[in-house]
Amino acid sequence: MIVAILLSYLERAGQRRHFRDIFMGVAAAFAFVIGAGIAAFLLVKQYDGSIVQTYFETTTYILATLVLTYMTFWMQRHARNLASELEHRSALVMTSGSRWGLRLIAFQAVGREGVETMVFTLAIVFASAKQAATPVHGNLLLIGAGLGLVVSLAISFGIYRLGARLNMRRFFRVMGIALMVFAAGLLTDAIQNMQELGWLPFGKHALWNSSGLLMESSNIGDVFHTLLGYADRPTLLQAVAWMAYVGMSITIFVRLNTRAPRSQKRNATRNSQ
Repeated sequence: MIVAILLSYLERAGQRRHFRDIFMGVAAAFAFVIGAGIAAFLLVKQYDGSIVQTYFETTTYILATLVLTYMTFWMQRHARNLASELEHRSALVMTSGSRWGLRLIAFQAVGREGVETMVFTLAIVFASAKQAATPVHGNLLLIGAGLGLVVSLAISFGIYRLGARLNMRRFFRVMGIALMVFAAGLLTDAIQNMQELGWLPFGKHALWNSSGLLMESSNIGDVFHTLLGYADRPTLLQAVAWMAYVGMSITIFVRLNTRAPRSQKRNATRNSQ
């Protein structure tokens, strides 16, 4: 998305010759993020089945939840000014005549978001591996990652073509609510691990058993588990945490979204007066 905004600005400014600089920054960021992700995965695989892996997985779940929450509210705050901020930085770099500046902007933007993506992608891998550690399951994860990349590229192309006409606030509002639900699922995974480790020795009673209807370890069950936090035997604490997180986070997020336009409208009225 950020790269699409940069390319759209360069297109309007008649600076297509700088597209290559943006792509070079993106490629460097991709190499860094993928390398870091593979290194982290291989490091954890050395402790497969040990208590160390459980510690790392739990930390990853919590970190991914925090990252998603922070990223969602960050997008909501910067939705209106994100494009103008990027365009301003790009204009300053181009006036200095430094091609490395545009490469650095692209590397920094993609690298920052890429590291966040790498963290909760690892969380997905660890959560899915607990459900069904089979070659077929691993292939499905790769297929899902590929489909996600294709959809992301399609959205980016749409942003590139629409440019300033895209309502970024509305786009981030829809994405934000989806990310909150996704983060809630990761939080319940962290709680499950902490209950197994004995760190949370309360609320361990299973509320129901829906494995006869949809097993969490099945392909469809794993999709619901990854996206919505579905569990066929959820504990009381997992259910309470999921409902509390989704309810509170989405309520705050929606209120902030509705409050911002009102305050901006009042400021505009005062300025006109």
